Amino acid sequence: MTTRARDQRHRPYGADPEDRGRHAAALRGAERVLSRPSADRTTGESLAALTAAAAEVHDPDDGVDVYGDGVVAVLEERVAGLLGKEAAAFFPTGTMAQQVALRCWAGRTGDATVALHPLAHPEVHGQSAFGALSGLRTVHPTHERRLPTADEVHEHPEPFGTLMLELPLREAGFVLPSWQELVDVVAAARERDAVVHFDGARLWECVTHFGRPLDEIASLADSVYVSFYKSLDGLGGAVLAGPESLIAEATVWRHRYGGRVFQQYPTALSALIGIDRELPRLPAYVAHARVVAEALRKGLHTVGVPYARVHPEVPMTHQFQVWLPRSAGELNEATVRQAEETGTALFRRWIAGPVPDLAYTEVTVAAAGLDWSADEVHDALVDFVRRLPPHA
Repeated sequence: MTTRARDQRHRPYGADPEDRGRHAAALRGAERVLSRPSADRTTGESLAALTAAAAEVHDPDDGVDVYGDGVVAVLEERVAGLLGKEAAAFFPTGTMAQQVALRCWAGRTGDATVALHPLAHPEVHGQSAFGALSGLRTVHPTHERRLPTADEVHEHPEPFGTLMLELPLREAGFVLPSWQELVDVVAAARERDAVVHFDGARLWECVTHFGRPLDEIASLADSVYVSFYKSLDGLGGAVLAGPESLIAEATVWRHRYGGRVFQQYPTALSALIGIDRELPRLPAYVAHARVVAEALRKGLHTVGVPYARVHPEVPMTHQFQVWLPRSAGELNEATVRQAEETGTALFRRWIAGPVPDLAYTEVTVAAAGLDWSADEVHDALVDFVRRLPPHA
């Protein structure tokens, strides 16, 4: 699939700006949702929330950051400690952080080939940036909709300098290996003299599945990237953590890539707030996501939607997919109508699948969804399905 085709497939709205605006307004105005991402807020609401909570995580009388000192340095130290790494560097985006990390590892290993899954974020959403900007080449140990196994890594016919593992693998349904499988695949990479990098944009939410603390999970990798807006409700930003020498080199490349930003205190403050508020709640979100997924699975069976699927049946994080045999346009219209007419938005945005009349949505269960009972999920699903046109 071409990059353009992938971008079209992942575009959640139609081409009409009016449709996009109506969809966004319906989600923002819904009174009942399973999650309330920061992107649903108005500018005023976001500023008010940040101002109200900032003093809880940082001295408001401290000067603003300048080129990465102050609160940004505090955040770097905090995340390095959480992940058990020697050092960390803040980046404006995860895309830049991973470009820099893998470029640095390529220079150190002498091998610019990166082994990763074809559904990994850089391959699906990266606009061929690895090759275009960093001179990196990618190979795929597996094409299965899961992380590669130790055997697949060990037996891959081409050499590679870095194994990159996205935890969880979003496009495959936010899936994870077992702890032992992860340990084994890392060991297989080491046997090939490859370094290991974790794309941990959502690593925060993996603790429940692995049954291990963050630092033990991160200890398996030579470097780890984490995001602050995907699980922690921050405004944006990312951190790359690893050995002190790697991070020192990464800060040089960060400047070269245009990531040495004059002031970033709002983003850094929101990240610290997320670490304090959202990180401790993630296990509860994961537990309730399993309740919601089971209610959806049973409800779809009850209302008799053919070929519908909740994937995975038991979520491994607080996010999972729902697949339905309808076009994305029909499903998005039903989503908007349900939100506008009932004040409830069970789903958010539907994405066209690989074949006509098949689409999926990503379900996230966060604080706003904790008070939904299984019966309420079922009733909202029945109401949603009633809004779909008859299946041809």
